[in-house]
Amino acid sequence: MNIFIEIISNRVIQAAAIAWAIAQALKVILTLAVSKRFDSSRVLGSGGMPSSHSAMACAMVMTIGYTDGFSSPIFALAFCFACVVMYDAAGVRRSTGKNAAVLNHILDGLSGNGYVFDEERLKELVGHTPLQVMAGALLGILVGTLIA
Repeated sequence: MNIFIEIISNRVIQAAAIAWAIAQALKVILTLAVSKRFDSSRVLGSGGMPSSHSAMACAMVMTIGYTDGFSSPIFALAFCFACVVMYDAAGVRRSTGKNAAVLNHILDGLSGNGYVFDEERLKELVGHTPLQVMAGALLGILVGTLIA
């Protein structure tokens, strides 16, 4: 049980979790404000504004920087990790979402011509725009700075 206490007492994990939770809450609020409806998929779902992955990674980076030093090897590791996460969110996962949208459109067209597909629609909202990644990064930097 001591390991569990150490894990939940870890400031880096706390900062990452808080940044993620705030980002997810903002997604729910922004979706509610724009579409005038509650979308439960936004509570834990990926994609959207702001990027919770970027917020989490940047909160870790900042907390590690303040606690272990911005010239420490662990800061460098966290920084590189955050860069990969943000690149993936705005690049690879965003392209995946665009591909899913095209495939869903094709399947919709074929379904209208009598073809039957058992597969469910592909999830289109998996990645982020650069603005969503930047907003998540700024949120993470703020949370990490406040927690450290």
